[in-house]
Amino acid sequence: MDLRIFTEPQQGASYDDLLAVAQAAERLGFDAFFRSDHYLVMGDGSGLPGPTDSWVTLAGIARETSTIRLGTLVTASTFRHPGVLAISVAQVDAMSGGRVELGIGAAWFDAEHTAYGIPFPSLGERFDRLEEQLAIITGLWATPEGERFDFAGTHYSLTDSPALPKPTQHPGPPVIIGGGGPKRTPRLAAAFASEFNMGFSSVEVTTTQFDRVRAACAAIDRHPDSLVYSEALVVCCGETEADIARRAASIGREVDELRANGLCGTPDEVVAKLATYAAIGCSRVYLQVLDLADLDHLDLIGEQVLGWATEL
Repeated sequence: MDLRIFTEPQQGASYDDLLAVAQAAERLGFDAFFRSDHYLVMGDGSGLPGPTDSWVTLAGIARETSTIRLGTLVTASTFRHPGVLAISVAQVDAMSGGRVELGIGAAWFDAEHTAYGIPFPSLGERFDRLEEQLAIITGLWATPEGERFDFAGTHYSLTDSPALPKPTQHPGPPVIIGGGGPKRTPRLAAAFASEFNMGFSSVEVTTTQFDRVRAACAAIDRHPDSLVYSEALVVCCGETEADIARRAASIGREVDELRANGLCGTPDEVVAKLATYAAIGCSRVYLQVLDLADLDHLDLIGEQVLGWATEL
């Protein structure tokens, strides 16, 4: 099982904070560093120093790391036009030497759209736009050099595009699609994704959604095992109960709740919980790290969980 570090910088983090976590994750041997794509703090807190743009951040980190993979979980499709997003991601992929992955979704947090003047259409329209975006982004990347790309959709049209620049990875960076929708989400994952991700869900709920994605793949004659199946879970690990309680308190959570819904406990407990996801075909887990100043937390997981997880 691959373990990746997943951050939520809209809750209050600078670029330097994120860089420190990414470099620590690389040093410890984690598979990837990912960040959310949000512009507004959620819940209590000031959000200071304020939001950082996900692709600007990843561009900087791409030049200050060398091996760790980088990506978003997930880019909001409402924030950027698909042609512009394809250019940005391709450029960061080149800057990283081919280490970028694009998680993308229909967006859900209406307050951040209102706060920054970003249109927030209905859910149905957002999914319509997402489907067109996926076709455009993957189509631009896959168009051979010297050829042109055209697209005529309801929401987006491209005419005579040179489809440049090209990403380093061919035919493009892996695309990650996730969520619990029973119909459209599995269909989009089967059509466009390299990976399907479930966020903060039980083994039972995750199993049901994985099965839906597998069925959607079979319906279009795609082998279900051609996707990576992954989960995102908050992590709170400590060597003693006191350590666990301290880390839970630092992120405003209760230990019992975290034990039930996340990866919480001693390293042995965390590995045991990971094993329950591995048993249903989950081969990758995004560890949501909420206290970005606690680099000792990363050290503990890297030293006492990561090695065991690779055996699952």
